[in-house]
Amino acid sequence: MVALAAPAMEPLSARIPSDLYLWLAQLQVDGAATNSDKLRVLLGQLKRQHDGAFDYEAAHAWARDLVARLRTALVRVEGQGGRHSEVMSAMLDHLTSCLALAVSQLPKDEAQAARLEDTLVRRSFGLAETLLRQATTPSAAAFDPQVVRRHVAGSLQLATALNVVAPDLSET
Repeated sequence: MVALAAPAMEPLSARIPSDLYLWLAQLQVDGAATNSDKLRVLLGQLKRQHDGAFDYEAAHAWARDLVARLRTALVRVEGQGGRHSEVMSAMLDHLTSCLALAVSQLPKDEAQAARLEDTLVRRSFGLAETLLRQATTPSAAAFDPQVVRRHVAGSLQLATALNVVAPDLSET
């Protein structure tokens, strides 16, 4: 097994306002106890955010980082209650992917803008279909089994109206 060399560390000195220093001192950062550790972690996150502005995969990793605390909390809730929420998982996956797309794309012309639009609309309808599937059962696979049924009425009314006005939509 080849041991990876630790990256060279460089000193960094900066003067910051007292309110930022106090905020940093009180900030809870996973894997960081000292202000130096916190700065290393936060600069790493900032680098991933910056890199994500140019690359979908990097943006996706950064977006996952943003919701990591929520995902961890949900795993804890699932472990305590024994219930997994497919609804919440689908929502977080959708949010992560759409944020990564929005951050990483910079359309240069109408055709690229149209492709981005198509991707975002396709993903949004995919989420809508997932939620509608959850509405086909008496209770959704969610922390609140009635959450989808409570909010689906407006979408069903619109879908019914579309079917009456343009019945050929279902064939496309």
